[in-house]
Amino acid sequence: MRAFLAGAAAIIAALAATAQPAAACAGLIGPNGAVNLLRPTTFAGYHDGIEHYVTSFQFAGGSGQFGSLIPLPGVPDKVERGGDWTLQRLIRETTPLRADKGLAFRSAAAVPAPAEVILTARIDALDITVLKGGGPEVGQWATEHGFRLPADAPEVLDFYANRSPIFMAAVFDADAAKARGQRVGDGTPVHVTIPTANPWVPLRILGLGKQAADRVDADVYLLTDSFASLLPYPGGNGMRLDHYAPATTSLLDDLRSDKGMEWVPAHAWLTKIAIDAAAGQLTYDLAVDVNGFRPSRVAAGLELPAAPSSGPAAPSYDAYVVIGTAIAAIGALALLRKPLRIHA
Repeated sequence: MRAFLAGAAAIIAALAATAQPAAACAGLIGPNGAVNLLRPTTFAGYHDGIEHYVTSFQFAGGSGQFGSLIPLPGVPDKVERGGDWTLQRLIRETTPLRADKGLAFRSAAAVPAPAEVILTARIDALDITVLKGGGPEVGQWATEHGFRLPADAPEVLDFYANRSPIFMAAVFDADAAKARGQRVGDGTPVHVTIPTANPWVPLRILGLGKQAADRVDADVYLLTDSFASLLPYPGGNGMRLDHYAPATTSLLDDLRSDKGMEWVPAHAWLTKIAIDAAAGQLTYDLAVDVNGFRPSRVAAGLELPAAPSSGPAAPSYDAYVVIGTAIAAIGALALLRKPLRIHA
């Protein structure tokens, strides 16, 4: 039986035409007004033990830099430019036709050791850095590189670092985008390839920097060999099941023809989950199991990882490890470059 499939994750973010450079997601507020955040779309993919993750940043004018920190389940093998139409094709497939001030990260503990830089890449106007470290280490790296994090960032970073210490920082340089001729509306997809055991989509991070009552809207796509086992299951929790059916041959052919998507199989199952929630509802992530078992509550963020003991070794996180996407994420931890500050 083929391994579980999915394919790419995207977090699409924009700068408000009248605002200063803004952050990539999480509905942040810039110093001159609200950020014009587009609806995040996630296509999470997994085949033959490899996770495929794509984050797309859209150029919408303005100047300066903005970016995001995206939790990942493991160390990527490579980071490269993604395809041009994967996300748009998925949206077309499932869309029916119709007529507070930002705070620098601070830890109450001693100054953490530096986060380890595992990989760097330059893709068009994007600078990518893959980091390894705990929540304080990653937060410290962010502030040392000129970013401002919202007040709830330490808690959210720890939430993810307790399960996987790998994060991807993506910085979009709007000035460089204009200099290389990118037009308003152009997107830059990033394809991350990660060996892992089960897919996962980070959802809690979509509420970063928001008030509990603020709305979070996002789309999550899963492409699997057969119907997926999900935790939590959509319904009454801010998640809605919008599409659940075998993927059409035309969709699979189109996806396979895009750059880096040749891994897409001849037969698969397509699931679309819509996130329509108050930020305060998003206390969980979306975990998926590919082997017919109940997905891990640890991967879903519903339980903490087991503490080490002197008895038989507890299962490592690799047994539960899942795709992090963004952006994103699908979700992503949004950041802002100095001298701007993020307002709650």
